[in-house]
Amino acid sequence: MTKFRPLHDRVLLRRLESDSKTSGGIIIPDTVKEKPAQGEVVAVGTGTRDEHGKLQALAVKDGDVVLFSKWSGTEVTIDGEELLVVKESDIMGVIEGVQKKKANKAA
Repeated sequence: MTKFRPLHDRVLLRRLESDSKTSGGIIIPDTVKEKPAQGEVVAVGTGTRDEHGKLQALAVKDGDVVLFSKWSGTEVTIDGEELLVVKESDIMGVIEGVQKKKANKAA
């Protein structure tokens, strides 16, 4: 298995699959589904340096479920899995108390 370690303030995310049904029970076909803006943190960089040269750790950690900006990041394929590299500033927040949904493995 290939190891990937993001640099500085970058975060490696695995997109989480959105629900395929609305709350009313309507099934949403894959062709009209938007790419989800939720992801699970797979790896984080070391952080950034402040104006005094001190290393500032990132606010997210491996395993966190986060909400990120829709058009952010760069898609990469590692070991056949589509992942996303984003800057920490593109992450809007950590979703607390949510169960992880099935990972999106569409190629």
